[in-house]
Amino acid sequence: MTITMLLQLCVVLGALWVGSRYGSLALGAISGIGLAILVFGWGMKPGNPPTEVIYIIIAAVTCAGIMQASGGMDWLIQLAERMLRKHPDRITFLAPLCTFFLTVLVGTGHVVYTLMPIICDIALKKGIRPERPCGVASVASQVGITCSPIAAAVVAFVSISNANGFDVTIPRVLMISIPASLCGLMAAAALSYHRGLDLDKDPVFQAKLKDPEQRRYVYGGGATTLDKEIPQSAKNAVFIFLGALAVIVAFAVFPDLLPEYAIVKAVKGAKELTLDGAVAITPDQLAKAGVTVGGVTEMKMVDLKMNIVIQIVMITAAALMVICCKAQPKKAVAGPVWQSGMVAVVAIYGIAWLADTYFSNYLGEMQAMLTDIVKDYPWSIALVFFLVSVLINSQGAVVVAMLPLAYQLGIDGPVLLGVLPSVYGYFFIPNYPSDIATVNFDRSGTTVIGKYLLNHSFMMPGLVCVSVATVVAYALSMMIY
Repeated sequence: MTITMLLQLCVVLGALWVGSRYGSLALGAISGIGLAILVFGWGMKPGNPPTEVIYIIIAAVTCAGIMQASGGMDWLIQLAERMLRKHPDRITFLAPLCTFFLTVLVGTGHVVYTLMPIICDIALKKGIRPERPCGVASVASQVGITCSPIAAAVVAFVSISNANGFDVTIPRVLMISIPASLCGLMAAAALSYHRGLDLDKDPVFQAKLKDPEQRRYVYGGGATTLDKEIPQSAKNAVFIFLGALAVIVAFAVFPDLLPEYAIVKAVKGAKELTLDGAVAITPDQLAKAGVTVGGVTEMKMVDLKMNIVIQIVMITAAALMVICCKAQPKKAVAGPVWQSGMVAVVAIYGIAWLADTYFSNYLGEMQAMLTDIVKDYPWSIALVFFLVSVLINSQGAVVVAMLPLAYQLGIDGPVLLGVLPSVYGYFFIPNYPSDIATVNFDRSGTTVIGKYLLNHSFMMPGLVCVSVATVVAYALSMMIY
């Protein structure tokens, strides 16, 4: 590795580190500064921005945001709360399951903000230390991203893998990631079950209760959604959303259902005509239209790609919610799901473009340095995924930025599928919005960041969950493939 290569790597890492300090849109925007330095300062060839993944995120987030605007998300939260309040003594296990499956359904972990105060309230009223369910529930809300059929991380993994010769579908990814993640979550919940002192034995908490004002603050919240009346239109929006997910999964499971279209290309002669996805047309339709191409033509039929299927289905479902379920587009744009999704778009756009620019220019050097390591220990790429995630706070961005490099290093697809859970590492430094919000929602003060930053409430459940999930996913992938 040359001095120039090291300096340029420092630019990449510095842009990611500074961007993570500012958070939100700054993560992607500040990556642009690093990109400008590499391209204009060192004259490096720009990489390719991840446009396909971005389009999918926009479609999925628009659909989920409109469902939230219709009130459908309130109904899902209400169903989760009803179950949690029915079994309050099991909240340390049930809370992460609720946040996990909400993320699986919607494709983003930011849907948990309404549920987290409810989890805290139930724990306090049952006398359970809120840190126990809250810490693992916050982790679960992010773990679910690699288990969602519409999440950018899953779709990007499938798209990039197919382009590199690993024929995998979304359902096959979920067959590995969902059971593995559930094993990791239950292991983390089991270790959290007796975590910390019980509230009645915690001297810090008991001292706080001696102040009448603090006591009212701790026990006076009473967050709930059960008193909210959910209209039928909101429930219908949820049904439309679930129907859209079912259609996407059906096309992935049964690819023969996908429509075909013709690609026509002149292989000899001056004129060339290519119909590549822009127009769905059969050979008979082409002949009837009187289309002629100079020279000898080559025609083949190809299936519609799944990334296009997801986009079409999601925006169609969004439109149906607006028309049939009284969803207000302006309200959707102002909602947290749509806004957090657009932040993710900018982050992935900047981060993945910056990373692709650097790695594509030094692919030969990377292969020379890492080939022996990944040949002997292919699972070690999981450590790389995890460390990159700590820096960039986006599982989708980790997949888009690092998976092509992993394939180019010669790592087999089943290995990469097995280590997919390792792309979640941003719990390590507790600066992610869901973690910060969880700390603020816990009125007891037991869910903490910690004096030394890394001794926070999310470290243990995060490490346990990701480690167990990665080991289980790796074992499942090796067994299946």
